[in-house]
Amino acid sequence: MPDRLEELHLADLHARAAELGVPGFRMLRREQLVGEISARDGEEAVSGDAQAASEDAPPKPKRGRAPKAERERLAETETETEEVVGVLEVTPQRYGFLRFGSIETQTDDVYVSASQIRRCELRSGDEVAGPARAPRRGERHRALVHVDRVNGGEPPTGERPGFEGLTAVLPKRRLDLGGSADALTRAVDLLTPLALGQRVLVMAAPRSGRTTLLRSLASAIAAQEGPELIVVLIDERPEEATAWREALPDSEVVSATADASPTDQVRVAELARERARRLAEGGRDAVLVVDSLSRLAVAAGSAVEGGGTSDVTEVKALFGSGRDLAEDGAGSVTVIATVVAGAEDDGAAERAVVTTESSLITLDPDLAAEGVFPALRPGESRVSNEDELRDADELAAVRRLRSLLADLDPREAANLLRERIEGSASNAELLRSL
Repeated sequence: MPDRLEELHLADLHARAAELGVPGFRMLRREQLVGEISARDGEEAVSGDAQAASEDAPPKPKRGRAPKAERERLAETETETEEVVGVLEVTPQRYGFLRFGSIETQTDDVYVSASQIRRCELRSGDEVAGPARAPRRGERHRALVHVDRVNGGEPPTGERPGFEGLTAVLPKRRLDLGGSADALTRAVDLLTPLALGQRVLVMAAPRSGRTTLLRSLASAIAAQEGPELIVVLIDERPEEATAWREALPDSEVVSATADASPTDQVRVAELARERARRLAEGGRDAVLVVDSLSRLAVAAGSAVEGGGTSDVTEVKALFGSGRDLAEDGAGSVTVIATVVAGAEDDGAAERAVVTTESSLITLDPDLAAEGVFPALRPGESRVSNEDELRDADELAAVRRLRSLLADLDPREAANLLRERIEGSASNAELLRSL
């Protein structure tokens, strides 16, 4: 048989039993149901061989295994269904679940069979649509009857492009944040301009203003047309997750709060990463804001067998997903992620990614403690490929600004930068005045 009966979902077994005319199949235990189906499949095979051996016998229709689509149609007409759309998470056992409203686990998640995942070449992070039916006896979840749409289009029929196989190019498509009303966002745009496909590393100490910075950048990006924003909070306080959702009501905010298990914290980060990758494969631009890589390293270390102090495998996979794939007609993944000094990972996350970033933003905890903003360290913030992101006049003006700030102590530099920002309507106006 194409699928082992023991591995099929109960819905598939019921559909097969209905085809074979198994009496009272809904009342049978799973093992009894498998036995009845196996016995009748065997009888059909013998009957088919006998018919083929007899030349004089009139032709009879074979009752072999019905096509999968036909069994799904029968299952759908058996019961009422509801159209659903969710993000797929594929489990290690190769079946999956559709997550709704958030990529966190919910009670109304929909089961997706391994055969559907295999037949439609589905991947974790795909947005899948189709009819779902209510759980039957012995089932805990609703089940997807069949796949109608994948990432807004028809289910794949050929080989899908893989994220890792697409060509990464230098980020050149700049995000226009220079006209923001937020002084912190404009300060970042002046010192380290953001572009689609970057890997932006934020170096922060506790109480250095990293949440304020991330939320300012996320709000400015959410206001842009095009990029899809996903915020990932690892080991965060529940009230902090609520504040993020209130600040970004139209964006995906995924929170693995402090009361979640390390395994669930890692799982949430993985699914957010895969969702961003699927968006990029489909030609869209995704922005992942992650707080923090340090906590992810600790969660990953606790989740692995033996429970080490930290594990940077997930950290490198998530941060390394930042890339621009426009050359192959795909989109991009931009990662803006923090590492926190003094975290339980003992700096492992920082060491794992500090040489792979394309932009570095360093926060100053002393300035933040004194209430001086923007609490940035201009001399310790940098961006790669800057000459591709600015025209010649802007680049020359920014270099004059950096030179001016370098001659001042951190407090004076921050105050001067704030005064210049508040005294101009946009960064373009500020730079023209230098």
